[in-house]
Amino acid sequence: MAVARLGSITLDCAEPEPLAVFWAEMLGGTIVVTEEKYLIVRLPYVFLTALRVPEYQPPVWPEEAPPKQIHFDLAVDDLDDAQEQAVRLGAVVSPYQASSEVCRVLFDPAGHPFCLSLPVGRLLDPAQAAPTGN
Repeated sequence: MAVARLGSITLDCAEPEPLAVFWAEMLGGTIVVTEEKYLIVRLPYVFLTALRVPEYQPPVWPEEAPPKQIHFDLAVDDLDDAQEQAVRLGAVVSPYQASSEVCRVLFDPAGHPFCLSLPVGRLLDPAQAAPTGN
C-alpha cells in the first residue's frame, strides 16, 4: 500500500508567471492559483507549482554546477513537431544533444532541462508501440 500520493511538483524559478504559462500550454493544463510568489497549474493527474526563489540560479546541463535537480521526460510521437511547438511556447533547444534521433533536450523559460522523447514502447519494439495520443 502506498504511503502517499503525488500532489504537486514544484519548480523553483525567478519569475513564476512565464514558467507556469509555458507548462500549462505545453501539457494542456490550466493556471488555477496566481499569487505573487507562486502560480499553480492543474494538470490531469497532478498540480505543478512555479515558485519564486530569491537569487534563483538555473541548472547548467550537461555540466553539474549548479546541478539539475529534476527534469521531465515527455513522450511524443513526432520529435520535430514537438520541438517546434515547445520552442514556439518559449523553450530553448539545448546545444548539446546526446541522441537527438530518440530524445531532444530543451530548457523551459526558467532554464530547467526537459526531454522530448519517443515513447519507451516504440524504442523497445517500433512495430508494437501504441501511439501516445500527443
